[in-house]
Amino acid sequence: MTTHSVSPSNELLEESAATPGSSEVESNITRPTLAGRLLYWWSLFVAGALLAVVAPPVLLVAWLARRHALVYPWALFGARTWLRLSGMKVSVLGLELLDPKQPYVFISNHRSYLDTATLFAFLGRRIGVIAKKELLKVPILGYGMGYVNVMAIDRSNRDRALKTMDAATDRLRSGISFGVFAEGTRAKPHGFLPFKKGAFYMAAQAGVPIVPVAIKNTDILMGKGTGQARTGTIEMVLLPPVSTEGIAGDLEVQGLIDQVQKAIAKELGVNELTRR
Repeated sequence: MTTHSVSPSNELLEESAATPGSSEVESNITRPTLAGRLLYWWSLFVAGALLAVVAPPVLLVAWLARRHALVYPWALFGARTWLRLSGMKVSVLGLELLDPKQPYVFISNHRSYLDTATLFAFLGRRIGVIAKKELLKVPILGYGMGYVNVMAIDRSNRDRALKTMDAATDRLRSGISFGVFAEGTRAKPHGFLPFKKGAFYMAAQAGVPIVPVAIKNTDILMGKGTGQARTGTIEMVLLPPVSTEGIAGDLEVQGLIDQVQKAIAKELGVNELTRR
């Protein structure tokens, strides 16, 4: 595996610039219905129940046995069960594009709580995830994140954020793939935010390819700010891997960001980035 000499610049944790002509994307958010609100709260209840009932004994056994690997299959079970009991089906396209022996950085768009479980549970391989630090405050979940390579990043503290990305890069070099929502937060329905740069530096430093991932329909099924949910099918499309070979500086990294974001935008049918 090749290791590149590229190093993060002062812009590592900043968002990439929007493409020329970017403007606010209008979101067509339908008014919440009673059924939609009930399903939304049912979904959150199921997530909490799974954490409260399944996670504690699994974490206890893993801790006593000193075998963190015992947690991962249960985490997959929890993610898949939550989606299923919330009325969601998942369709995945593009798995044949991946080399089973090659680690990747999976860069995905992010519009819903549903995205993380989908990316984590349906790639057909063990991955870690770069997540927001706020998840550490969630009871049980915050404690269990370290058992399954979910690494929380504090973008408000540059030094801590860099240490987290360095640790993730080391795990990439050891052969563990990572999933990253490079927008840094959920976009509103139909939105697509400019990408932050950290994951791209991470991939370039570790010398691993990036797989652009387009997750569709989650904004319709449980979008940010809608306060409702509906049953349906989540579509996750894996696009051809993008090589990080030859990425040696900030300009090359920016070109890599533009290439990956345009590929995902095209698959999503998005013509312009949403302003933050």
